[in-house]
Amino acid sequence: MALKNQSEPLTSSLEDYLEAIFSLERENKSARSKDIAERLGVQRGSVTGALQTLAQKGLIHYHPYSKITLTPEGFRLATRIVYRHKALFEFLHTFLQLPEDLAESNACRLEHHIDDEALDRLIAFVQFVRHCPRTGSDWLAGFTRMCGDCDHCAECEACIASCLESFREQQPS
Repeated sequence: MALKNQSEPLTSSLEDYLEAIFSLERENKSARSKDIAERLGVQRGSVTGALQTLAQKGLIHYHPYSKITLTPEGFRLATRIVYRHKALFEFLHTFLQLPEDLAESNACRLEHHIDDEALDRLIAFVQFVRHCPRTGSDWLAGFTRMCGDCDHCAECEACIASCLESFREQQPS
């Protein structure tokens, strides 16, 4: 089935609707207009217009007063949006040490605007930090300490000396 209006990108708002439908479908097997409105904090009347647009684009199965489900293409797009959101949230919360609520709100805004190449590079960076022996948990713990010390470290020389000592202890004799 060819998608209608396929060349037109989705707005941030329509992506939010897809993400909400995805979550509700996961929780309840389908979504209802009322639940989507509650999830997104919008009026039920505005949900109808968005659902009609998503249906016209071939992304959801929608008929007034019935349950809403994603089409295979809608599921593919929603999965991508959710993945982007989770990756950004993890980076902001775990790596940049932003509080959960701030990381969540920023991830919501960023997920709509970051391109695939930048997101792939960000994910590669996260994996590098987690697995490279020159970074890893010690590196992240150091950054966490720095964030707690108002963006400065008065003991950089002592910190570096401690890191070097730890590195030498891990080397085979």
